[in-house]
Amino acid sequence: MAIWHCFIAVSLDGRIARPDGAVDWLGGEGPPAEFGYDAFYAGVGAILMGRGTYDAVRAMGDWPYPGKPTVVVTRRAIHGAPAGVTARGGDLAAIAAELEAQGHARIWIEGGGDLVRQMLAIGRLDVLEMAVLPRVLGDGIPLFPLGTPDTRFALRSCTPRAGGALHLIYDRA
Repeated sequence: MAIWHCFIAVSLDGRIARPDGAVDWLGGEGPPAEFGYDAFYAGVGAILMGRGTYDAVRAMGDWPYPGKPTVVVTRRAIHGAPAGVTARGGDLAAIAAELEAQGHARIWIEGGGDLVRQMLAIGRLDVLEMAVLPRVLGDGIPLFPLGTPDTRFALRSCTPRAGGALHLIYDRA
């Protein structure tokens, strides 16, 4: 059975991006390796990504996830998608079931907040791993938008990192 894992950076006020989707505030808060990103990524079999996140990642340059099958949840076509990237719309539970049927041990829920909300609603978010950065944005895209279902998590670990950041790992209770 697949583990649905959200690995994400978040501000102290629960934002994952500025109102326009910019993530410029992430720079300088410690290397991703300090948060175990390399080991996490090595264990990822596939990626489920929201359209806003996809557009933001594409705007940064080269595709950073070569060789990882990626499903972008969207109602709009994707033109010039990198190899292994497909666009899917429709029933999210059916999309999730198809990814599970492919035998992936770990599937990364790679943003954004609306996708996280929808995955919680269908019971498919098993691990929530966050780099909590010591910055208040004041406005922006929340990790948990309005309408996110009430969900309990159990803290697995909390580790202080450079610059006052925290590395939190929660398992769905």
